Amino acid sequence: MGMPVRIENDLYISARDQAKAEHRTIAGQIEFWAKVGRAALDNPDLPADFIAETLTSMAEPIENAVPFVPRSQIN
Repeated sequence: MGMPVRIENDLYISARDQAKAEHRTIAGQIEFWAKVGRAALDNPDLPADFIAETLTSMAEPIENAVPFVPRSQIN
């Protein structure tokens, strides 16, 4: 169960807009940003967009995964 948290209105509006674009709830969007931020602090050598894309891909169902094929093996 979540706990209510006060945030600035500007952050709420940004989260609402981004959540709609990313098909998340507002709370889910803020949680995602928090996870990206925590991972970025833990891994300062990684770009934030790489971290965000990695977290997004890890959340996708495994049955939607596509095997990696190196370019050298593509006809």
